[in-house]
Amino acid sequence: MVETKTQQIGDVTVVEMSGRLLLGNALTYAENSISRLIDGGTRKLVIDLARVDHIDSSGLGMLIFSGGRMEQSGGRMRVAGASGAVARVFEVAHASRVLQFDEDLESACRILSAESAAG
Repeated sequence: MVETKTQQIGDVTVVEMSGRLLLGNALTYAENSISRLIDGGTRKLVIDLARVDHIDSSGLGMLIFSGGRMEQSGGRMRVAGASGAVARVFEVAHASRVLQFDEDLESACRILSAESAAG
């Protein structure tokens, strides 16, 4: 089961996930939460996976789908803090082709904030 907590860091919205990002109702709830943020006008989003210890293909698909929705809305999404087994899933799936990863939350927020300052 995955739990989500949303916070604002400057102009960046952060969704911190913890637990297991697996097929099921909790994953659907997490996806719907992200969709509501995007529909509500969020244009800078970081998904913090530092406290996620397992992800399956459904979780990966949800992140890719959310990233695509964010781009279609004119926003940017980054994934932060993936490590261990979660990072290996991203590596095996070549997820870096479609998602942008950062080592930690601070790096992801800094990059998104810098992009708006530069653009």
